[in-house]
Amino acid sequence: MAFFEARLIARRFLASETGQDLVEYALLTAFIGLAGAGAVGLVLEALRLGYLGWDANTQNLWVPDDPAGS
Repeated sequence: MAFFEARLIARRFLASETGQDLVEYALLTAFIGLAGAGAVGLVLEALRLGYLGWDANTQNLWVPDDPAGS
């Protein structure tokens, strides 16, 4: 009898759609979070390369003359 009741409860649980939207939102949130975490490295690298290029161009705008007498 207990086995039959357990099967009935399991069947009801699998057929029920209550809470389905919460599970979908949780999966969507997890996906967006993982994608964002993966994109952070790419964004940081792009910012680093952009800054290094800007810095090199700025440093090369003015080159001081050699000291007199050298």
